[in-house]
Amino acid sequence: MFDVIRSESGPLRFVGRLDASQVDKTRAVLDTISESCVIDFAALEYISSAGLGALLATQKRLGDAGHSLTLAHLNKHIREIFRIAGFDIVFPIE
Repeated sequence: MFDVIRSESGPLRFVGRLDASQVDKTRAVLDTISESCVIDFAALEYISSAGLGALLATQKRLGDAGHSLTLAHLNKHIREIFRIAGFDIVFPIE
């Protein structure tokens, strides 16, 4: 199960398991972001390469416009995935 929670005043929140079956839902939300944004990973249990690809495409699109995604509250496992993939250099991580 996976959900993207978007509030008016807080960060975007990923909840559950972001795998290939959920990437279209994720892209639909990420495609609406046009300015710098924080994504809270506190409730994210898993992310697949498809999820990483959606985030990378969004970061590139935002970066071309002078904005970026900042990732917050990554658990130890997901932080390690980002480090191994070199994404800890691509994304600001809080």
